[in-house]
Amino acid sequence: MSTQTKPNKKELTRVKNQTLILDAAEQLFSQLGYDGTSMSMVAKEAGVPKANILYYFKSKDGLYENVIDRIIAHWNLGLDNVTPEDDPAHVLYHYIKSKVILAVNQPLQSRLFASEILRGAPYLQNYFRTNTRPWVKQKVDMFQAWIDAGKMDNVDPYHLLFTIWSTTQYYADFQAEVLLVMNKLEYDETDVAQITQSTAHIILKGIGLKIPEHSEA
Repeated sequence: MSTQTKPNKKELTRVKNQTLILDAAEQLFSQLGYDGTSMSMVAKEAGVPKANILYYFKSKDGLYENVIDRIIAHWNLGLDNVTPEDDPAHVLYHYIKSKVILAVNQPLQSRLFASEILRGAPYLQNYFRTNTRPWVKQKVDMFQAWIDAGKMDNVDPYHLLFTIWSTTQYYADFQAEVLLVMNKLEYDETDVAQITQSTAHIILKGIGLKIPEHSEA
């Protein structure tokens, strides 16, 4: 009979403190930008000593990179553990759905990322080269395998991925515009369903696929 080792008190404290710090930093970086956010501000927002932040993340750059890494890891879950043998319509539909849900429920993440990109990614050049580029290449190769197998139309895999990103993240980055035009105060579950279905229909039909049967937004 196998036994699982329970995390000790020190490990639980570390996880709790890191989560508090990352949550606070994400909020402040999103609202004030990298230059407008200080380590002291993050410490105050998180309710921890500044020394704790330096202990876990070493520097402001290290903290910022960890915030971005957590955001991207969350976004990437929808395409993790996917293989060329999987059904592209099913995979892409659920990836689009996950991106819409994140855009609606956690818009600050997308705005922080967009702000960094619009400034030329000054603090994350190396991160994108060493982390994002290999991940994207892996997914592009998978899309190409689907194309080569005749499972979807022959489109540029990079631009397919960019289209999914830009379309879904629009609902976070330009939330104010969307809500004003639609005469709404905030998104609701009906909006999530409609955005998912419309976006998935447009993108999937454009590559020769249909929304999977029994899909629920």
